[in-house]
Amino acid sequence: MTREAETVVRTLLDRYGSTYAQEAGIRLADKPGPLYQLLVLANLLSARISADIAVAAARELFEAGYRTPRAMRTASWQDRVDALGRGHYRRYDERTATMLGDGAELLEDRWNGDLRRLREEGGDDPKRIGELLTEFPGIGPSGAEIFLREVQAVWPGVAPYFDDKALAGAGELGLPRDPRRLAALAGSGPGPARLAAALIRVSRSKTAAAEVKENAG
Repeated sequence: MTREAETVVRTLLDRYGSTYAQEAGIRLADKPGPLYQLLVLANLLSARISADIAVAAARELFEAGYRTPRAMRTASWQDRVDALGRGHYRRYDERTATMLGDGAELLEDRWNGDLRRLREEGGDDPKRIGELLTEFPGIGPSGAEIFLREVQAVWPGVAPYFDDKALAGAGELGLPRDPRRLAALAGSGPGPARLAAALIRVSRSKTAAAEVKENAG
């Protein structure tokens, strides 16, 4: 089973192993700017909208210069709406523009614009960090899970993090549904985050699991 699982994971990562942060152009690091950008992306991915549109909207926001909570907070509401619209995030653009401004204000006021302070307050406990993340407008439990899946690449204290959606994807591929065993198969560094993102894609696709197993066979 181990050799077979290793082959499946290798094939899975080759095909679907880009993190959502990578797709959004975020050079993720344990620094205030990239961590904030990941929070914005998690907010956008939380809506009932395609991941491709959410990623495109994040890129438009960042290209407009809204890469820090200060920049997001000082941008006009209309400028945020316009950037979201350019990414075709139109169904939720007005509400999201408001939430992004309010969230940036909360981050600056409570954690001095630095999500590492939130992590310290949460004591590297994923459950507590998730609870703190849900205090941001637009970040519910699903948004917190998105953030934690991706941030484990640079916050090793929360790794391995595979939520129920990722574990469902693992089950479809016949992989172990144990986070530590999955992390061991993924390798060190960004491996678990890449595997989590790939498993999410499998869980959302009707054909990805069969495709991966066929190519790994």
